Amino acid sequence: MAGIFKSYDVRGIVPAELTTGDAYRIGKATAAFLKAKTMAVGRDARLSSPDLQAALLAGIAAAGCDAYDLGMGPTPISYFAAGHLGKSKCGGAIQVTASHNPAEYGGFKFTKAGALPMSYGQGLEEVEKLFLKDEPHLAKKPGKIKSLNLWPKYIAHCRRFAQLDKKRPLKIAIDCGNGAMGQWLPALLKGLPLKTIPLYWTPDGRFPNHEANPLKLENIAKLREVVVAKKCDLGVAFDGDGDRVAFVDERGEPIPGDVAGALMAQVLLKANPGANVLYDVRATRAFAQAVEEAGGRALETRVGHSHIKAGLREHKAVMAAELSGHFYFRDFFCSDSGETAFFLVLSLVSQSGKKASELVAPLQRFFHTGEINFHVQDANKTVEAVEAAVKGRAKAISKVDGVTIDMGPWWFNLRKSNTEPVVRLNLESLKSSAEMEAARNEIVALIEGKP
Repeated sequence: MAGIFKSYDVRGIVPAELTTGDAYRIGKATAAFLKAKTMAVGRDARLSSPDLQAALLAGIAAAGCDAYDLGMGPTPISYFAAGHLGKSKCGGAIQVTASHNPAEYGGFKFTKAGALPMSYGQGLEEVEKLFLKDEPHLAKKPGKIKSLNLWPKYIAHCRRFAQLDKKRPLKIAIDCGNGAMGQWLPALLKGLPLKTIPLYWTPDGRFPNHEANPLKLENIAKLREVVVAKKCDLGVAFDGDGDRVAFVDERGEPIPGDVAGALMAQVLLKANPGANVLYDVRATRAFAQAVEEAGGRALETRVGHSHIKAGLREHKAVMAAELSGHFYFRDFFCSDSGETAFFLVLSLVSQSGKKASELVAPLQRFFHTGEINFHVQDANKTVEAVEAAVKGRAKAISKVDGVTIDMGPWWFNLRKSNTEPVVRLNLESLKSSAEMEAARNEIVALIEGKP
């Protein structure tokens, strides 16, 4: 794995690192690896995406595979295409997107038939090998490229999760960051008991107002301001390709991804009593408690979409939540869907009769640092050294993803990056903010090698 091929996708600066020639070769290589008869290709709103998509489609066709052009839309529509059309009609899908990266980046996200994930270790490494060999892979009869409008079916599928109380219409502000979602929201929301205040709904691949990454507080500053000024019930922010979503309550306070996931789980568990729900190793312990209180079973999982999608299928879980704002659903082909997450949270706020902050408050019972990144010389040695320093005091140690060490009144997870010499720390006190700060300082000193 090197260059534009990453753990979960292909990504690079256009055209310095990723060119239309690369896109053509990747199209050929993917169709050859999948041995697909038909594939689907969508794209985001980036300025480079139309050309990259055209080259990708041409490469797929050159390999003798028919290709559906899904047009511009959020990444989940490519998952929907692979799942909804079925293996006989769609042998895989690719979304042309660099997700939340800055405007100069381009890239591709891959999906196998049936909406199965395709990351490194699940086929993407084979595509890279074929790409690097650059063998012809040309068919005697090239495939055809056809336009396919899946929007009516996609919207209908997403709106199944919109159980809003008509007697309690909501006012919400929605920030699309000039990404792919804004163009489709009017059709998605038509006729629902909502008053919407749009922020940056016009797709613009330059992302002129702010980076389309709602995890960064500076990118939701305007949303928070508008929610308070306009007395909204909720604020919502989608990332550039619409597969991640973030929320702020009526006070303009951000709702952490794991807490938002717990709210969604409460909705789904009413209809699926006793169901399994997955959460990543970074999540607040309040997530598992909330799931169990709602009658579900909480199961810990590794970070990363390929692990989570496999876990959903293995455990027959109803949903999974990542701290990063990716939410995955059994009833969305075990894939992540920002729109489904959006409707579940809206439904809970609408039906409960409570303010968003009142729903969130019981779930913020502990004291979490959020994720902190550290650049280190050797990530493996750093993780090993920290574990060795505290394991004598530990109540329990888990290695589901990195190392999670339960110290009794507090716990932490330390995991290394897949792509750079970085370790990521998440720590939570079950007791107080003062204990959280003291524990954080202790572990940070160990990470930095200070006595």
